[in-house]
Amino acid sequence: MKAGRAKGAGGRVARAFTLALFAFMLPALPAHGGGIDRLNQFMSATQSATGEFEQRIYGRDRKVVQESRGTLAFFRPGKFRWAYVKPYPQLIVGDGARVWIYDEDLKQVTVRKLDQALGATPAALLAGSNDALKAFVLKDDGAKDGLEWVEAIPREKESNFERIRMGFGFSGLERMELTDTFGQTTELRFTGFQRNARVDPGLFRFVPPQGADVIGDK
Repeated sequence: MKAGRAKGAGGRVARAFTLALFAFMLPALPAHGGGIDRLNQFMSATQSATGEFEQRIYGRDRKVVQESRGTLAFFRPGKFRWAYVKPYPQLIVGDGARVWIYDEDLKQVTVRKLDQALGATPAALLAGSNDALKAFVLKDDGAKDGLEWVEAIPREKESNFERIRMGFGFSGLERMELTDTFGQTTELRFTGFQRNARVDPGLFRFVPPQGADVIGDK
């Protein structure tokens, strides 16, 4: 039962995680109006950050199929910590070279090289490749719910998602919506976001717990 849970929920978790990182890691863009301008301002002035998030995944019928929450921290480029605390504890750490995913319930650690783990996903920007930006079409998506929105659409048809929407408010990035090719929508809401906060470097180091199974690229 746990293995099935890990396979299904873990895939959704990883997909939402990498796309959320896309919003944080995009390099500065030429100035435009609306959402793209807000994205440019936010990213050009943000080197590190800490905060909390709430995540909801909706099915095709717009009913909630999963809810979770946790904390995040990052230091550009390539170092991040994404910790789910509910409903299942799971930790994802990028140390600049590898990505470590620790499932506490299963006592299992999956480790992969950064570029291989992120592949052609938006989070590949963590590897420092500005060329990854060319894989998306960015456009302003207007104002709604008090936020300025920008939309990112992948150019490649083989991508496992259709679009990403990012909403910027007074405090910066506040919401993110991902629509995947299966008709599911993942919504992320960010709170307590502190830009350029002092971040403990130890957050981006991971040592597998004693007794945990470690699989992947050690």
